[in-house]
Amino acid sequence: MNDRRAIAFVLFDQALALNLNGPAEAFSVANHLLGSEGAGYDLLFLSEAGGLVRTSCGLAVETEALGTAPPGTIDTLIVVGGLEAWAFTRETPLVRWIRRASKSVRRTCSICNGAFLLAAAGLLEGRRAVTHWCEVERLKTMYPGVQIELDPIYLRDGAIWTAAGMSAGIDLALALIEDDHGRRTSLSMAKELVVFLHRPGGQAQFSSALAAQTRLGTVPPAARLAELPMWVMNNLNADLSVDGLARAVGMSPRSFARNFARWHGDTPAKLVRELRIEAACRQLEESDSEIKLVADLCGFGDEERMRRAFLRRLGIPPAAYRERFGRGGPEANQDRDWSKRRALVSETV
Repeated sequence: MNDRRAIAFVLFDQALALNLNGPAEAFSVANHLLGSEGAGYDLLFLSEAGGLVRTSCGLAVETEALGTAPPGTIDTLIVVGGLEAWAFTRETPLVRWIRRASKSVRRTCSICNGAFLLAAAGLLEGRRAVTHWCEVERLKTMYPGVQIELDPIYLRDGAIWTAAGMSAGIDLALALIEDDHGRRTSLSMAKELVVFLHRPGGQAQFSSALAAQTRLGTVPPAARLAELPMWVMNNLNADLSVDGLARAVGMSPRSFARNFARWHGDTPAKLVRELRIEAACRQLEESDSEIKLVADLCGFGDEERMRRAFLRRLGIPPAAYRERFGRGGPEANQDRDWSKRRALVSETV
C-alpha cells in the first residue's frame, strides 16, 4: 500500500535558504528511515512561474510552476520566509494561490516570516501564530487579527502550523513527521540529524538558556556572560555556585555577581534551578531513566531535592510529570511550549 505524502515548499525570489534546506533534508532523512514501507514523502518545490529561484544567500533552487500541482495532490503546504515577505499582499498571485490551495491540503504551514504570506491570505485571522521575533511588531501592526505568541518555536492551530526563527523549520518538520508517523520515528529522526526532538526548555522560542544569552550578551562586559547558560546546560553537575560560575566566565565573584544582576535581572541560583528543571523535564519526556538517575544527571543531588523544585515550579512531582507528558502519557504530543507548562499541569492540580 502506497501512503506517500506530497510536501510542497512555496518559494519566491530572496526566500531564505535555511527555511527550505533544513526541513527538506528532514523529510528526506525520514524517507530513508521509513525505507520501502511506502509511507514516506514526495518533495515539491513550487514558485509562481517555475524555473530557478534565487534565495537570499544566492543559492538557486529549481522549482516547478504552481499550476503543475493540481488541487488535491498536495498533503502539506509549507511557505518559507524571505527578506521582504511582508511586502506580499492579499492580491499578489502567489498569495491568492496559497489561499485556494489551503482549502484542499491537510496542513498549511509557514516558517519564519513566511507567516506574512499566510496572514495576507487570511489564513491566520483569529488564529494563534508565531513568526521570527524581529518581525512580531510588524506582523501585529499589519494584521491585528492574528493572535501572535512570543514564546513557541512552532505552534499548531487546527490545520495551520507556524514556525518562528529561521532554523525552526527543522523543529516544524520533526513535529509534522511525529504527527504522521509517531514519536518513535521522530526520535530516530532527531538522532539522525543530531538535533533535539524538543529543544531544551520545551518549545519556547527563547528557552531560559537562550533568553539569558540574549539578555547577557548585548553590552560589554556582560558579553562574556553570553555563553554561560549553555555552559550550565552542559555542566549541570559542576560547581554552579557564584564562585564556580564566575570561574567559568573568567570573572571575579564580585564582578560576576554585579554584572549578572544588572543584565539578567535575577539571581544566578534561579537561572541554574530553571535550567536544571528544563533538563529534567526533557529527560522525563524522552527517556525511561529512573527518576533518581534523572535527578543525578541534572545536578539536583538527590530525588527529593528535584521533587521539591518541581513542586515549586510546576506544582506536580516528577513522577506525575512523566505520567502526563512522558512517552505514552495522555499529553505526550501536546504543544511543549515551556511558557504554558505550568498552566497545563495546574489544570489537574
